[in-house]
Amino acid sequence: MKQLVRTTALATLTCLAALMPGLASAQGGYPNKPIRVIVPFAAGSTTDIIARAIADKMGQSMGQTLVVDNRGGASGTIGQQAVATAAPDGYTIMIHSSSHTVSPSTFAKLPFDTVNDFAGVTPISSLPNALVISPSKNIKTLQELVAAAKAKPGTINFASAGQGSATHLNAEKFKLAAKIDATNIPFKGSAEAVTEVLSGRVDYYFSPIAPVIGQIKDGQLLALAVGSPKRAAALPDVPTTAEAGVPGSEFNFWIGMMAPAKTPRDIVNRLHDEVAKALASPEVKERFLKLGADAWTLKPEQFDAYIKDEIKTNATLVKAAGLTPTQ
Repeated sequence: MKQLVRTTALATLTCLAALMPGLASAQGGYPNKPIRVIVPFAAGSTTDIIARAIADKMGQSMGQTLVVDNRGGASGTIGQQAVATAAPDGYTIMIHSSSHTVSPSTFAKLPFDTVNDFAGVTPISSLPNALVISPSKNIKTLQELVAAAKAKPGTINFASAGQGSATHLNAEKFKLAAKIDATNIPFKGSAEAVTEVLSGRVDYYFSPIAPVIGQIKDGQLLALAVGSPKRAAALPDVPTTAEAGVPGSEFNFWIGMMAPAKTPRDIVNRLHDEVAKALASPEVKERFLKLGADAWTLKPEQFDAYIKDEIKTNATLVKAAGLTPTQ
């Protein structure tokens, strides 16, 4: 009988031990160590800047350091794979851009499932891309750019931060809506793309606002329009591409947080709430304004649904643009 009691007690303790991680997180034990935030782009990119602004504020609130780990390369898929295969315990998360929903269409095969291997936490911000051009081109409006492209089909080119990136898809959607023939010149990131547009070697670029707002304000670059559905708070006098005469060209470039699939829902919800809290802080609001970023949140289940819908939308866009998936 004593042996049976000891065995039963041991089994009970074993069950309780197995339940402890879930109990700990539910009772506020999470986080009890630093959290790794994988950013699938290089340091200094717009996604990286946004990630660091949020991570700093979340770390203060959560009492643990959020360590940004840049895993750039292959249009973000290297970093995505690192998160998809990480333990779903809340200590590895990802801050990525809307390129997340583009890669299923621009890669013939991915080493992860874009929907089923990730749990959406929330969008963090939407960042209008500004169509910028060098003043040396003597083009002052979007309609003048469209007219120039139609006058000499195939002679106009545009920069992108890589084949299949959000900047590339924004330009392709504009090209289709405007019915112009323009050639994509892909670069490793925004820094190179901006340099080439400044020099006049490349005609235009749908750039995130952060890398170009200084050059726009000092007259080195001219912003003809923003590619977003609504005007950017940082450039209130710049029209959207639709307002400037090219309807159907709107593209929503966003940055958001995801976790590995099967991350406990209480942890996902905690992360969501901490992002929302950080976005409401005066410090983050000020930093976002300088970046041209608009705060944006959705509940985790809403973000998951949004991602699924956008994957389908981008697949249609990639097919219409005639882009060949990378093998």
